[in-house]
Amino acid sequence: MFRQHFGIKAAPLGKEQSELWDDGALARLNERFQWLLQSPGLGLLTGEAGVGKTAALRHLTQGLNPHRYQTIYLAETDFGRTDLYRSLAMELGLEPAYRRAQLWRDLKTHIQELADNKQLLLVWIIDEAQNLPLEFFRDFPAFLNFAFDSRELMTVWLVGHPSLAHALSRAPYAALSGRIQVRLQLMPVIERERFAELIAHALKAVGCRHTLLADSGMELLRQSSQGLPRQAGRILKTAMQMAVPKGLNHLPDDLLQQAIEALR
Repeated sequence: MFRQHFGIKAAPLGKEQSELWDDGALARLNERFQWLLQSPGLGLLTGEAGVGKTAALRHLTQGLNPHRYQTIYLAETDFGRTDLYRSLAMELGLEPAYRRAQLWRDLKTHIQELADNKQLLLVWIIDEAQNLPLEFFRDFPAFLNFAFDSRELMTVWLVGHPSLAHALSRAPYAALSGRIQVRLQLMPVIERERFAELIAHALKAVGCRHTLLADSGMELLRQSSQGLPRQAGRILKTAMQMAVPKGLNHLPDDLLQQAIEALR
C-alpha cells in the first residue's frame, strides 16, 4: 500500500533495492573481492549489524560467472564445527559422512576436482561468523591446506561483527589469522553530508521523485539510525506506512519520531 501511495517500486534501503550507494567503500571491497577471485584465499569483512555487509557481498556475487565460480552462502553458524562442514557438503551435493575425518576428505577431494576438472573456484561466504565455534577457528587452517599447502583451491569470506576481528587476533587462532589476505571493515555513515547522500540515493533508486524529508527530519533520521542503512530503512518504511492513512505525501518530523518510537 505505501509503495503505491508514494509511487515507489520498493522500500528505500530495503532488501529489494538493487542499486547500492557507494562513496568509495564498496569500490574498495569490490577490488579486494576480485583479488581473492584471481588469487584464492581468505578474506575478513567486519562491521556493525545493519551496516550493509551482506548486501554488498550479495551484490558482488550476483555477477559472477557460474561456469567459473560456485558460490555458497552460509549464515547458520551457531552450530558445532562438524555441522558446518556437513552444511558445506550438502550445498556441494555430497552425502555428508558421519565421521569428521571422512567428511573432510570427501570435501577436499571434491573441491580439488572442481578446480582441476571443471576449472571452478569455490567461493564460500560464511556470514554471522562471530557465532562460529572456537574449535572451527582452530582447525580451519588445516582444512584449507591442499597439496602440502602448495595450492589455494577455494576463496572464503568470514563476515561478522567487529568482535570477530578481535577474536581472531588472539594467540590460539594465529594460524587462521596468518592466512587472512584481505581485511576490511564497513563503517556506519555518520557524517551529515554523506548520510544525506545515502538517503537521497536510496529514494531515487526506488523511484521517489519528490522530497520526503525536511533537513531537520534528515538529521533526526541520521541520529536515530546511528548511520546504519538497515535501521534508517526500517524507520523510513515504518514512517511511510504511518503516512498512508493520514494522506501525507511527505514525512514530517513528528511522524518520523512516531516511527522511531514504534521500532524501539
